[in-house]
Amino acid sequence: MAKKSTTFEVPVEKLKWTPGPDQLSIGTTDDLEPQKDIIGQKRGVEAFRFGMGMVKKGYNIFVTGQPGLGRLSTVRKLLGEMGNGRPTPSDLCYVNNFKHPEAPILLRFEPGQGDRFKKDMQKFLDDIKREVPQLFESEEYIARKNEIAEAHEKKVMGFYKAIEDQVKDTGLVVVRMQMGPIQRPDVVPLVDGEPKRMIELEELVDKGRFPREEFEKLRDKRLELKEEIDHIVQELKELQKEVGEKHREVDRLMFLALAQEFLKPVREAYADERVEKYLESVLDSMVEDLDSIKALGGPGHPGPIPGMVMPGPSAEMVFQPYQVNLLVDNAETQGPPVIVESYPTYRNLFGSIERVMDRMGGWHTDYTKIKAGSFVKANGGYLVINLMDAIMEPGVWQTLKRALKTEKIEIETFDPYYFISATGLKPEPIDMAVKVVVLGSPYLYALLRNYDEDVPKIFKVRADYESSMDLTDDSMLQVARFVRGEVDRNGLKPFDRSGVAAILEEGVRWAGRQEKITTAFPGLDDLLSEADYFAGQAGAEAVSGEHVREAVEAKIYRSNQVEERIQEMIDRGSLFVDTDGEVAGQVNGLAVYSLGDYMFGKPSRITAVTSLGKEGIINIEREADMSGPTHNKGMLILSGFLRSRFAQDKPLSLAASIAFEQSYGGIDGDSASSTELYALLSSLSGVPIRQYIAVTGSVNQYGEVQPIGGVNQKIEGFFLCCKHAGLTGRQGVMIPHPNVKDLMLRDEVIEAVKAGTFHIWAVKTIDEGIELLTGMKAGVRGAGGKYPAKTINRLVDDKLRDLADKLAAFGKDQDEKKKPAAKKAAKDKPAKK
Repeated sequence: MAKKSTTFEVPVEKLKWTPGPDQLSIGTTDDLEPQKDIIGQKRGVEAFRFGMGMVKKGYNIFVTGQPGLGRLSTVRKLLGEMGNGRPTPSDLCYVNNFKHPEAPILLRFEPGQGDRFKKDMQKFLDDIKREVPQLFESEEYIARKNEIAEAHEKKVMGFYKAIEDQVKDTGLVVVRMQMGPIQRPDVVPLVDGEPKRMIELEELVDKGRFPREEFEKLRDKRLELKEEIDHIVQELKELQKEVGEKHREVDRLMFLALAQEFLKPVREAYADERVEKYLESVLDSMVEDLDSIKALGGPGHPGPIPGMVMPGPSAEMVFQPYQVNLLVDNAETQGPPVIVESYPTYRNLFGSIERVMDRMGGWHTDYTKIKAGSFVKANGGYLVINLMDAIMEPGVWQTLKRALKTEKIEIETFDPYYFISATGLKPEPIDMAVKVVVLGSPYLYALLRNYDEDVPKIFKVRADYESSMDLTDDSMLQVARFVRGEVDRNGLKPFDRSGVAAILEEGVRWAGRQEKITTAFPGLDDLLSEADYFAGQAGAEAVSGEHVREAVEAKIYRSNQVEERIQEMIDRGSLFVDTDGEVAGQVNGLAVYSLGDYMFGKPSRITAVTSLGKEGIINIEREADMSGPTHNKGMLILSGFLRSRFAQDKPLSLAASIAFEQSYGGIDGDSASSTELYALLSSLSGVPIRQYIAVTGSVNQYGEVQPIGGVNQKIEGFFLCCKHAGLTGRQGVMIPHPNVKDLMLRDEVIEAVKAGTFHIWAVKTIDEGIELLTGMKAGVRGAGGKYPAKTINRLVDDKLRDLADKLAAFGKDQDEKKKPAAKKAAKDKPAKK
């Protein structure tokens, strides 16, 4: 047996890749320069730089790759490199639109000028607030007001004199009746040197104290003058309006003279047409609301209750419409901004229009409540988001697509939890020139590209990150220099040659192939820190390979509780796994369990039972709805192999049931299809299978053994079972030959192989595998179509022929038994008339 076994045995030197002395000739990492360039992502980096260089619309970048490859850190580094030498984008401000307050106006400024403009406008308002009260108390202002009042008084007196001239010597006199703010002239009789109202004079007539004739004469004369007096009164009203307008004109002229003087530095500092237009509208609005400005600090006005005084308008309320909302301030930004939005809600990405509750309990908003999000702040630069996070947030994906397609963004409030979320504001849209970089998985990219027609239009560049790179002398040096860089960055102890070698070996194991090494550098960074911890615990000055292995084992121990419980069940016999002896129709298959952060392998007994029948191969897992589609496919391929090899000269007449024993969860994958075939061949041939050899590998219809995943974990899982049961020197694992290049076994397994207490065999075909498992030749069909005697294939072929003959004979016997019954039934049947 030993001679046959060594035919397929894998040499010890192929069980693990280790760096040679000439490949890693360093004392410690202090002998190396730190790695500064990005490692192992040539394809992704070139695609990223291409996307950054393209200024055409739609050339945003979709970075794909599995988590843990350092996508975000490399994106940050590349964006930092790309931004050098590029201009800093403009500051953005929203200001009031006095004609249409619901549509605030957007102003752009050079970087840093936005904040200065806001401060300059605030200084202007402060000057107005301070100087205007003094302006309207100045001697010049009072003199001009008095001049207007005197001219007005002269005209009024002239009107009164004209009336008095007309009533002279008529027994009537002109009096001034106060009617609100206006004095109205009226004509009343003069009796005994005193003016009397007509109603009073009429009472005197009734009492006989005044002649009726004279009363009627005075009454008629008064009525005669009434029309002319009314005309004069109307002229007085017009005169009063004219005086009021002159007062207001004086106020306007003096205020404008003062305001223009204060605003002159602002005009000169910001020579822009839109800014000039806005400043003009500010002055126009202030002139229109001059009464409120004049009332600042005043005594207030009477309230609705007698004696109650309402306070005058506050400066905050009066000057609020003239504030500047600095939306984006790039004063301290050097070059294009790079914003990584780690919490991409709608509000954080696209901003919002906030609302406040007023004193009456109603919601209120205005242009000063407009807030920018990361998308607007990144204008002229780069925005980086995790796409899965963004898609999960309501409204984000649709708004992002719309903004990238139109190259504009209109800030609004999106709040799905409010029934009424309208703000009443429609700010001027912002022209966008931002490169958006989204990070997502390859599956998400394929899904969106297939179902969303906008994705190819707005994400025209895919930067695909790889999980591994070719293992060359250059890549080994780069990883070693990466270790040096992380040592410096994190303040770790230096790694000696054995420590760096252990890191490289672990990186190759993570890659899953001996000719590759992982590019999951964040994970390697964690391993470096953990190994440094154990070196510190041991008081070592440098981190060695032993400390790295200790860190690996500690990480496994933190996660492998389930593995230990399963092993305990195997050890105590609760789970049936034989590691010695020979049994027909039974084989140890190898399964991989994944716990998210940890993956391990464990054997599982697979059995096959055959009998006479036409059902073919029965997959018990599928019948119990516990089999996945890939496992079902493997079983169908197994049937194809049997038909190809044994059903060319006879029908395949059997009923065979195959089962994973003590499996109570779902099973998927075809890595056990060769194992199931070995159990079936053993059952048909009657030749027992060596239980101390565990098997993995898938099979095709031609009997070729195909590679599978998790080969290292599967081997180590069975080794652990054999170790606990006791190593006999005969135990081992049979793997597909293509998987030899994937071997990166733990040192414990390799030491057992070196000592001859455990073995690893690699086979290419089912014939090689069944020969190793049974110790009997598989046999090759001869020229006459027969397999040689005392071979597995001959025994199987004979068994299948025997089953076919028995089934045919059984069918014939059944037909013969049916004939007499049919004749008797025909004889007993009455004849038709």
